[in-house]
Amino acid sequence: MIYAGILAGGQGTRMGNVPMPKQFLHLNEKPIIVHTIEKFILNTNITEIIIASPEEWLNYTQDILKKYGLNLQNVKVVKGGVDRNGTIMNIISFIEEEFGVQEDDVLITHDAVRPFLTHRIIQENIDMAMEYGAVDTVIPAIDTIVESTDGEFITEIPTRDTMYQGQTPQTFNIKKLENLYNGLTSEEKEVLTDACKIFSMNG
Repeated sequence: MIYAGILAGGQGTRMGNVPMPKQFLHLNEKPIIVHTIEKFILNTNITEIIIASPEEWLNYTQDILKKYGLNLQNVKVVKGGVDRNGTIMNIISFIEEEFGVQEDDVLITHDAVRPFLTHRIIQENIDMAMEYGAVDTVIPAIDTIVESTDGEFITEIPTRDTMYQGQTPQTFNIKKLENLYNGLTSEEKEVLTDACKIFSMNG
């Protein structure tokens, strides 16, 4: 089965003084998260859509789904985790409890605050994850990237032609991701905030 995990567990603190998490702010008269969910509903290959929301915003998320006609049978809301990977693992735990996880099940994860993805990107993520087990969505880096390990002196300026900026979706074979994540130490779980890096570290 193909699952979509909409990551709406963040509080959007980098936005500054806003009245609510940024995924609930309006864009063209609808909350950003609504635009995002609608993109995934249109893909008929996706069986279930699971939205991970901050615990204190769970009821609000449910209310939004009802208001905009998205309270469908295959759209569920679960509590987000303390970080990105924790949120993904909460979604996987829900999938295991409700449906069980099969060897070829795939989870396409996407940030709720990125509503401008295309249907092509969603489908290519699904296709590539089915073939390779993990896929990341990236765009070429336009700006020069400067590395400084101490925040004071430049340690490296990588060649821009080989640099890419990570986006979402990120899509995974669920069993592979779960096995790799459970094999991490507590320290590694704190550092490895990007799920694709867990795969790349393991070859």
